[in-house]
Amino acid sequence: MDEYAINIPQLPDFDFSRVEVEWKRLRNSIPEVWKFNNDGREFQVGESIKARGLSAKHPVILIPGVVSTGLESWSTSPDYRAFFREKLWGGFNMVSQVTFNREKWISAMMLDPVTGIDAASSFIQGYWIWSKIVENLAVVNYDTNNLYLAAYDWRLSYYNLEERDVPRRRQRKKVVIAAHSMGSTYFLKWVESPQHGGGGPDWVENHIDTYVSIAGTHLAKAMAAFLSGEMKDTVQMNPAGAYVLERFFSRDERKRLFRSWAGSASMWIKGGDTIWGNATHAPDDSCDATHSHGELIAFRNVEPVFADSNGDKAGNMTSEEAGSWILQHTPSTFQKMIATNYSFGMERDEGVLKQNDLDHRKWSNPLEVRLPYAPSMKIICAYGHGKETEAGSSIPYAGGDYEHDEDTPNKVCTNPSTDGCATPRVALDIPLARKSWIDAEYTNETNVPKIRNGVKMGEGDGTVSLLSLGAMCVEGWKRPRWNPAGIKITTVELPHRPVPSIPRGGANTSDHVDILGSTRMNEIILEVATGVGHEIRDNIVSNIREYSKKIQWD
Repeated sequence: MDEYAINIPQLPDFDFSRVEVEWKRLRNSIPEVWKFNNDGREFQVGESIKARGLSAKHPVILIPGVVSTGLESWSTSPDYRAFFREKLWGGFNMVSQVTFNREKWISAMMLDPVTGIDAASSFIQGYWIWSKIVENLAVVNYDTNNLYLAAYDWRLSYYNLEERDVPRRRQRKKVVIAAHSMGSTYFLKWVESPQHGGGGPDWVENHIDTYVSIAGTHLAKAMAAFLSGEMKDTVQMNPAGAYVLERFFSRDERKRLFRSWAGSASMWIKGGDTIWGNATHAPDDSCDATHSHGELIAFRNVEPVFADSNGDKAGNMTSEEAGSWILQHTPSTFQKMIATNYSFGMERDEGVLKQNDLDHRKWSNPLEVRLPYAPSMKIICAYGHGKETEAGSSIPYAGGDYEHDEDTPNKVCTNPSTDGCATPRVALDIPLARKSWIDAEYTNETNVPKIRNGVKMGEGDGTVSLLSLGAMCVEGWKRPRWNPAGIKITTVELPHRPVPSIPRGGANTSDHVDILGSTRMNEIILEVATGVGHEIRDNIVSNIREYSKKIQWD
């Protein structure tokens, strides 16, 4: 085990020499993750559509979301040749590398903090969770000539992705684009821009029939991972699982990795307090709420508030306050990356919205750009509802421990004390900040909303909140300032009704990722692809319309 960067505790009379050999043998006998979804429904939706006499009409482009594209290393650098043609993201090989070769795996997966491009390796992309949709499309005569899997390296910011990997394909027929999660609307502005896609203002109108946003993270996901390397999925693990995770892939290591992936920062909260509310009320608060969703970060004991390392007081925080606070606790390279690639505000001035057509930093934020002028195009927002979703975090203050900005050299301690060191903050520099993390020991099931393992729970699809999924679809894009062509927007909410005995939930799951295998989602994509998308109607099962009307759009 000496050749691997893994520190296994020494146990008496226990031989670890065959651990990796046995693990490889076990791994080779297990099918890839997506094959666990074989539940007897293979090709069922496709057969049903085919029985209606329908067949392929529009070419289909599938755009994955964050982390749902497998990444394979093609680096020939001596340090990483062991990974050549190995899948470092997706599948059981990733588990093997994290377990037995952790340090080199992290190094290969991290991006350079300054350039935002690969720090150590080259990657080839492939899909790994779209099998149900591909199977059903194949039944109605889709193949490699009219079905494209637009896999991409989701670690990179959109701008850097264009700089490194620019896919260019030509299609004569109008296409259907089905984009999942992070792969939502950026492309629509990129392709029009004369400095980028070069398609011009009528390209979308002439080339896209329907845009299907599948569980689109239009307005946000979550931000705690950038601060502490944690999220709902990590803090709600059982104690044994939490121990293993921390032992093999620590919170600090996860935090460094998340911060290097500039692409995931596109899901930073957008619209600020106007969209997400304030300390007293939020659009998605229930009538009996004892705590507002408007406070994105809360501390178990608000009084007395603590002093941050730059002397500022910190207490419960709204989305705008939390965004500023989190940035102050991240390295200077991360702050620069955010400033040069993204924007998270809300723009109502139509003149400024028009100017933003040429500003790539705005394109991932639907509140700061207009939809293309494409009156004949249709947009379908399809997403799940009914699974508890992270809506905020309870983060305690860890007095005494300080973290350093690894990217800023020559830090000077000007106020030494027995408790640590304070450094005056300069532009784009992190002072020797105190560490923070989600308060996983705190659970309050009687609170409204519930707090479980330090995570405030709300409505959504298990990963993305309801407001982020649906507010633009049912309200924001109904306004001419953001939808000047009056593109028809259809919203389809799918209730989450999983079958516990099926690993990915079965026909009626609406989990953020597993929805790609649900029957109704497959029906929607095939109906649009075969030319009967006009049959799809709004289907609202949540209170998204009521919530969205409470937002100050005008």
